[in-house]
This record gives sequence, C-alpha cells and structure tokens, in this order.
Amino acid sequence: MDSYIICTTPRSGSTLLCELLTATGVAGAPDSFFMDDVDPRWAREWGLPPPASAGEPGHAAAHLAAARRAGTAQTGIFGARLMHRNLVRLMAMIEQVHPGLETDGQRLRAAFGKTLCIHLSRADKLAQAVSLVRARQTGLWHIGPDGSEVERLAPPQAPRYDRERIARAMAELEQQDAAWQAWIKAQGIACLRIRYETLATAPGQTVARICRALCVSPPAPKALEPGVARMADALSRDWKRRFREGEGAGR
Repeated sequence: MDSYIICTTPRSGSTLLCELLTATGVAGAPDSFFMDDVDPRWAREWGLPPPASAGEPGHAAAHLAAARRAGTAQTGIFGARLMHRNLVRLMAMIEQVHPGLETDGQRLRAAFGKTLCIHLSRADKLAQAVSLVRARQTGLWHIGPDGSEVERLAPPQAPRYDRERIARAMAELEQQDAAWQAWIKAQGIACLRIRYETLATAPGQTVARICRALCVSPPAPKALEPGVARMADALSRDWKRRFREGEGAGR
C-alpha cells in the first residue's frame, strides 16, 4: 500500500488512532488535511497554501502536495483522516489535478497511489452521540492521560442534558456511517474495518493489524502510548441512562 484514508465520524477515536499511527514511525502521520476551515496553526504546520488562493490555478495541486508531505512524514506511506462531509471537497480537489477520471477510487489512486480505506466506526452510537453533544456544548474535544486539556475549540461552558440534541446527533452519525459504507462498497476499494471499542481496549493490537495491512512492521504494543484519554465519565453514563428512559431536556 502507498497510502490509507481513515474514513470516520466525529467522536470515533480517530484522534487516538492518528496519534498511534504517527507514533509507529513507519505508517505516515495522518491528520485532517482536507477539512473545511483548517485551523491556521495547523495549515502553517502542514505547509498548506492559504485559503485565499483557493480559486487560483495550482491551488489544488499545492494543497495535495503539501498534504502528502505532511501525511507521509518521510515514512513512505501517506495517511489522512477524512470525515464524510469533506469527501466531496477532496474529490473536487483531485479532479482539478487529475481531470477526466470516472470514479472516486480512480481519483484516490491517481492522487495517492494504491490506497487502503480504514473504516473507523463506533458500535455504541448513543455513547458517540453523547460524547459529540458534550464536546459541542463544552468546547472541550480532547484531554491528555493526565486530564489536561489537549484540544479546546470554544470557551468553557457547562454541559446540559438535551435529549433532542442527542437524538439528532445519533441520526447524524448513523447517516454518515451508512454513507461511508455505501461509498466504500461502490468504489470497490480495499477496506479494513476497525471498531472504536476495539481500538480503545486494545490499541497496540489494532495498530499492529493496520501495519500488517500496509505491509510494514508494527512496533511493540508497549512502545505506543496514547496522547489522548477517554472522556466518558459518570455524567456520560447518566445521560445515556436518561436517554434510554425517555427523559426530555433538563440539567
């Protein structure tokens, strides 16, 4: 394999997986190079062209080239993380550089070589929806193993149970997962399916499985230390209970 795309949804463990794969030193440095509104700090770190040049000739080629450099990190394998909402943007970008191709699978091969799709999903959609709603409310998306903040996207706000928001998030996540499955099947792309639940409990074994699929030697499981920690807690469990019992909005 020349590359892989982590096809996923929010709160599925994709940040953990990206960090673990980067830590192997042999499987690229995957990240969200093709998301909308890339944080300027990340764009500078990855060497992406400025958004203001998006309509100019050569922008797409420059973006793809910079993403490949950053996502390969001199390992010989390119990795990227992709949410379904960003799929159309990536394919349009590739189409500008490699016009006339008929399928998304052909576009991926033209841009990144022989590509493996890693479909990372979460079986417990209620837990995933609760995590997504809490992150959106509080602005805190990731914490370190010591409990320190790793990624905050908005000022702190107190979380509040909201059945309607959780239900909408569940429907949103289920639709996105189904869309990924349909797209992967339609494109006939090699696919490795990973569950969040397995990744969270056996990260070393999960990474080793991916490395084998990429035809690179996996590191010893003990050599991989996650840089982010699970955020589910008693409040998350309480929200799940209240949702299952049919409770409406509240505190």
